[in-house]
Amino acid sequence: MADDSDDPVYYVISDLHIGGDEQLEEVEFLDELLTFLERLESTDENAELLINGDAFGLWEFTTVKGMEKFDVLESTYPELFEQLRATGESIPITLLSGNHDHELAAYDAYVDRFAEYNVELVQEPSIERPIGERTIHFEHGHQQDPNNRIEDWGNSHAAPLGYYYNTLVTSRAGQLSDRGRFNWLKDVQAVTPTERMPVWLGSKYFYREMNPLLRYALVPFLLLFNISAILAIIAGLDLIGVWSMPVDRTTAFLGQFGVAGTAVWFILSINAAVAGLLLLVGIPLYLIRRDVRKTIDRFGVFETELTVDAEAPYVEAATEIFEERPETAVFCYGHTHRPRLREIDGRVLVNTGTWLKRLHRRDGIIGVLPPVFYPSYQLCAVRIATDDDSIAVEYEAIEKPSPKAEELTLTERLLTLGREPDVELPEKAVIDAKTEQETDGTKPCA
Repeated sequence: MADDSDDPVYYVISDLHIGGDEQLEEVEFLDELLTFLERLESTDENAELLINGDAFGLWEFTTVKGMEKFDVLESTYPELFEQLRATGESIPITLLSGNHDHELAAYDAYVDRFAEYNVELVQEPSIERPIGERTIHFEHGHQQDPNNRIEDWGNSHAAPLGYYYNTLVTSRAGQLSDRGRFNWLKDVQAVTPTERMPVWLGSKYFYREMNPLLRYALVPFLLLFNISAILAIIAGLDLIGVWSMPVDRTTAFLGQFGVAGTAVWFILSINAAVAGLLLLVGIPLYLIRRDVRKTIDRFGVFETELTVDAEAPYVEAATEIFEERPETAVFCYGHTHRPRLREIDGRVLVNTGTWLKRLHRRDGIIGVLPPVFYPSYQLCAVRIATDDDSIAVEYEAIEKPSPKAEELTLTERLLTLGREPDVELPEKAVIDAKTEQETDGTKPCA
């Protein structure tokens, strides 16, 4: 084996989603990306940078077509392309296409345009690289996703379901985002899975767009809704003579607190009346909705769920690669925006995450207030390198503060106090750098 200093070191990033219509042009992590590229420019390692798909949001451009999209990228982010050129003079930079920038594989002219900035564009869906005596398999990962799989690879007219979602929803959000009270709609790209979109929109309307006076008038009712619903049920039982409601004791207890207690009793009374009305309407509506869903399922109108499993397809795909090519030590992918590292029979399945903002749903502890979508960044690069006779796969975190102060209202911050998401990256994995045959037929061990 060669000296460690001569062994290749791979840095892998993916899912930058740079570019798009209007507000989607903003790249909130641009400074961190430039700093990362500058660091690689001055490294003394035998390094290669692999950008494993969805570097650019070409699907999100709807006002220009074809190679014009590159012209827009070039003029909008000149400092990024110049830094790519500078870094590419020091280390190889390899770019693979994902689903959002599949057009990179559809137009040969992209190869030449990126070459001007010392970036090698690979138009195949996957590539391999040597590591120790073994190999690494790289692919973006969308080919394992039925909603985004490109059946006719390299066809510029390929349009899976995800394409229509991004051109009709994501791109439109970028065009409309600055019309709100706050510029939040552009964060539509950070909502995963997409089935959370209606809930996210409702949440942002309540906490951001709703008239503040109306919102603060509703907060006490929504916070006390659970208690009010119980009181409404008790009142109903009292009305039909099943159980007598201890109204006098409740009134006496709250009366000890003077005006405040009277106000609480008044609010609870109104809330109980409204909650009772909602229960009377809601229960039959729920039963009707459930029956309609069963009928739809019987007729097979919707055969599959839209939500795609973010784990199982990649475990299956990696297992197949490991069986077909036993020398493969690492299966590296992106697409799902979830940093994951998993060992499979002495090999590693690793996801490179995303540089986009991530939104973490936090439901309220009490009441029926809309959930809060807590924003954070989890910028990282995956570093794959040999370590003596082993292969080390680890995440390198790139610090960027969470934007909660700017993007969360006071109400949202109070509701998530002490419930901030854990954004820790997976731990390092170390596996054997030799093939099974070179280890006397035994399987590589972690």
